[in-house]
Amino acid sequence: MKINIGNYEIGSGRAYVIAEIGNNHNGSFERATEMVDLAIEMDADCVKFQMRHLDEVYRQRTLRKDGEDLGTEYVLDLLRRFELTKDEHRKLSEYCAQKGVQYLCTPWDALSVDVLESFGVPAYKVASADLTNLPLLDKLAKTKKPLILSTGMSATEEVQSTVTFLNQRGVQFVLLHCNSTYPAPLHDINLKWIHQLRKIHPLVGYSGHERGINVSLAAVAMDACVIERHFTLDRNMEGPDHAASLTNVEFKRMIQGTREIEEALGEGKERLISQGEMINRENLGKSLVASKILLKGVVLGPEHIKVCSPGQGLSPQRYEELLGRILQHDMGEEDFFYPSDLRDNRIEPRPYHFSRPWGVPVRYHDFTDYAARIQPDLWEFHLSYSDMDLDPAEFLDGPYTADFVVHAPELFTGSRLMDLATPDDEYRNESIRETQRVIDITRNLKRFFPNTKRPQIVANIGGFTMDAPLPESAIQGYYERFAQSLKELDMEGVELIPQTMAPFPWHFGGQRYQNIFVKIDEIVEWCSKLNLRMCFDVSHTRLACNHLGYDFYDFCTKIAPFTAHLHLGDARGLNGEGLQVGEGEIDFVRLGGILQKGCSTATFIPEIWQGHKNGGEGFWVAMERLEGAL
Repeated sequence: MKINIGNYEIGSGRAYVIAEIGNNHNGSFERATEMVDLAIEMDADCVKFQMRHLDEVYRQRTLRKDGEDLGTEYVLDLLRRFELTKDEHRKLSEYCAQKGVQYLCTPWDALSVDVLESFGVPAYKVASADLTNLPLLDKLAKTKKPLILSTGMSATEEVQSTVTFLNQRGVQFVLLHCNSTYPAPLHDINLKWIHQLRKIHPLVGYSGHERGINVSLAAVAMDACVIERHFTLDRNMEGPDHAASLTNVEFKRMIQGTREIEEALGEGKERLISQGEMINRENLGKSLVASKILLKGVVLGPEHIKVCSPGQGLSPQRYEELLGRILQHDMGEEDFFYPSDLRDNRIEPRPYHFSRPWGVPVRYHDFTDYAARIQPDLWEFHLSYSDMDLDPAEFLDGPYTADFVVHAPELFTGSRLMDLATPDDEYRNESIRETQRVIDITRNLKRFFPNTKRPQIVANIGGFTMDAPLPESAIQGYYERFAQSLKELDMEGVELIPQTMAPFPWHFGGQRYQNIFVKIDEIVEWCSKLNLRMCFDVSHTRLACNHLGYDFYDFCTKIAPFTAHLHLGDARGLNGEGLQVGEGEIDFVRLGGILQKGCSTATFIPEIWQGHKNGGEGFWVAMERLEGAL
């Protein structure tokens, strides 16, 4: 079940966070507007106040202090001093609309409902004290607006009775688990009651009065769809709610924690291996490998197989499936077994037909094997930092008729990531030196590939951060430093093409934040300013579009005129990168039509996660599936 309060969808997996100012302004309109501004800075979805007409709420004897209980007398004294006027509430409503945050208010009486209706409020909050006030609830039901009801001070049967009452009137509503003491002792909160409350009504949130933020965050982890906490400028101020309220610093931490928990919760339907885990599994896991040289036709037994790291081959969990199989190909000692060794045939390359030049990614050490099996239009050499110290003549003899592209290392010696945009000048200069080495290597490779007049260098040019994305105000500086780095490089005879980036790249088996060459408007702006062309990595870009809410195919249309080279792989979600073609979210036929119109001569390679394994099996599957789409 879901309901809408303004632009917010309650029950969608994102908690609606209410900053309850209540009467913590202590009767000061100026303090109330200051608190609205702080609530916006905290990223609250809503600020909430309270409205009472005391002569409507309390009996006259009580208002006269005619022998009334001392506690009630104390509360009344505070309310008389701290209530805002109707006109001040109206101005607050208008101020919130101007500032772009929702204004809600708890009406404690029927007359307050009439006043708030004249403001056009999008919903109503019902205090715990009025959960059983059926006449007030009936008046609120007639407004046809959603209700959020706290359930503090009520027994289970009272909650059930009110739920029945509201359901009979077709009201959309949320119940909030609540303990109405200020502050609430932890042993009284009974947070697990949320599970039972959800059996009474599916939309359940939490209104907290405890000290600190931990219980509220636990409620988020229990799928609370609304979180309400009181907010104060100073816990030592006069008034009953300040002691149970959060300061703006605490409130901001709670909202940040809420959003992190929501992101971490997932759907819980299936245990999926993340991209980072796949990287670490490759590096740290184990595989079945040949214990000795094996010839085609051997019947595999325990003496032919052993378990070793890294985890790039067949899982040891499939050991018994491998026993007794007839080997379909020769194997060197410690060669990996692969899933194809459990089948009777192996996928091999064949001549492919595309409307644009195509190639495959290779390393120096496997170039000869690939060149004996396929005749692509180009080769994309993926360099590691150790490859930069090799003599390519030990692996290439040439000359070759195909063209070539170089993919610069992302990682340099000393676990240093290439970053031509960093504000750290020493680090940027080191990246410039290493990039210049890549350029020099590329020029040297031209002697093996004389048909390539101006070889392209694909580069992840940096602009990443460790723990959080950059603020918008910092982005331009990163592009400007990258532009300065380009001026300091000698790029005679080569073309540096930045790669479109995913928002959450994986470095050293962990997630980072990428800040530049992710958003299409920035890419178009800086390609135009710097006369750059791009390597359009469609998998990276699909992930970016999923994260940013962009239309992927609109992004493709806009970047196509700036595209020199393509990396083609599928993608899913936020980190499903480099998936096999057809196993993600991309419609490659539709994509192919856009690319044909916008960059018909751009070259491409299949960029499939671990596509090189088992003789390039992942590449050949991708090429089969891409034929007809490109």
